[in-house]
Amino acid sequence: MDIATVKAASALLVRHWEEGTVLEKLPGALRPKTRMEGYLIQAQIESISKSPLFGWKIAATSAAGQKHIAVDGPLAGRLLAEKVHEDGDVIPFGGNRMRVVELEFAYRMGRDLPPKPAPYQTHEVFDAIADLHLAIEIPDSRFADFVTAGGPQIIADNACANRFLLGPKAPAVWRELHLAKHRMVGRIGSRLEREGVGANVLGDPRLALTWLVNELSSLNVTLAAGQVVTTGTCVVPMEVEPGDVVTADFGVLGTVGCRIGNV
Repeated sequence: MDIATVKAASALLVRHWEEGTVLEKLPGALRPKTRMEGYLIQAQIESISKSPLFGWKIAATSAAGQKHIAVDGPLAGRLLAEKVHEDGDVIPFGGNRMRVVELEFAYRMGRDLPPKPAPYQTHEVFDAIADLHLAIEIPDSRFADFVTAGGPQIIADNACANRFLLGPKAPAVWRELHLAKHRMVGRIGSRLEREGVGANVLGDPRLALTWLVNELSSLNVTLAAGQVVTTGTCVVPMEVEPGDVVTADFGVLGTVGCRIGNV
């Protein structure tokens, strides 16, 4: 793909996001055929933000999630500062069509991890973490049927990144815990309760973070100090409606929550 085509594809997706509309698929001339082309399109959205890139998300971190959208591995997306919220916020729902929330572990990086020829090892990545945060993601897509869009188009559409709630910093004891075995409970008011475990994200949230670092390295992108990486949903995505109150209980690590807005 030449740069004009890449920018045109990104502009079309951005327009649909801004207008709250959807499309069946990108026009043939603008449709990415590979993951790399998808990432080239995705990268253009950084130019619409007035702030430095807030961080990254990982989609499809479970076998079930990958099967659901017919991809063979995880996908990375960008978190824009304008879409980030805090604990207790009312999250604008708008025309969200996915209508789910996801409970996640999010890492804030303490130093840069630049591209390098050899893959990063988990211990290298772990040593670069500054803090662990509790988080909730509220994803969405501009494709009318994101399930059949395919990996390259989903990547182009920012891997379904939309609203993101960065909750409180976890107590320092998190470094001593085996997060793969750590359980959390999500509640939607009193009508829905769902439990999950850290192992649901590529077997361990640390492995998911390492995957992201190496994915960015392959794209010649640095995971920068201060950026946040949310590592994928630890529970089966929880269905929400406007007005719902969402609570995520991470046990000894704390709680985080929000209300889904009526608009």
